[in-house]
Amino acid sequence: MAKITFIEKDGTRTKVDAPLGLSIMEIAQKNNIEMEGACGGCLACATCHVSVEPDWYKKLDDISEDEEDMLDMAFDLTKSSRLCCQVIMTEDLDGIIVALPTAPRSW
Repeated sequence: MAKITFIEKDGTRTKVDAPLGLSIMEIAQKNNIEMEGACGGCLACATCHVSVEPDWYKKLDDISEDEEDMLDMAFDLTKSSRLCCQVIMTEDLDGIIVALPTAPRSW
């Protein structure tokens, strides 16, 4: 099983188990991380926006045009913003670090 570290809005770092094949949004919700995901992961909102630590961002699949369009509606965007409903956990992402919007980040 992989691991994800979430940087929550208050700066708390929460490391959780991340079953392979689930989206980061699903993993956040299963672990009571403050993640709305209003559309349920069908790429119809931007409520699951996160910033991905830049070294990890480089390892993600390319962002789709549809995801880029949805990100235009998000706040607190960074160069490494993604909708976490579109990021599926794989072994290659074991240890990924993501920050919720307005969370203090060191990158």
